[in-house]
Amino acid sequence: MHRNEHLISKFYTALVKGDITTMKSCYDPNVEFRDPVFGVLQASEVLAMWEMLIKKSKGNLKIDLSNVLANEYLGKAQWTATYPFSATNATVVNRIQAQFYFKNGLIIKHVDDFDLYKWSKQAFGLKGAILGWTGFFQNKIQQGAKNSLQNYIQKRSS
Repeated sequence: MHRNEHLISKFYTALVKGDITTMKSCYDPNVEFRDPVFGVLQASEVLAMWEMLIKKSKGNLKIDLSNVLANEYLGKAQWTATYPFSATNATVVNRIQAQFYFKNGLIIKHVDDFDLYKWSKQAFGLKGAILGWTGFFQNKIQQGAKNSLQNYIQKRSS
């Protein structure tokens, strides 16, 4: 197994344990993250996002990791996150394709891709089923997520 495959596994094991310190040790200080809910995040925002999501899951986050492959520069994995969505308390089962870019043995870029419409149907129920496919609703989801993250960062700083 390539050392970057171990790094990916280490990252997700730490996520399940809520171990932000170990997660941080897997990322380059200039890491970039992107997914359909948060959009593009930079460096400290990335770790704040994970920390916020861990706290909001209240210990009810389940991760199933599979198909981890990596070489010196690139990696990928499939993972399924099962958790209660904090805004509605609805259970979400999110199947995610992750891509990783490595620099000096650390993750420099992390891209999670998943079907935002499927996610919104689970997270928001009927409202998500009816509106979740629209760009307007998807933009509202992203704006809400970014606002929630910025509020979390501000509260954490004060």
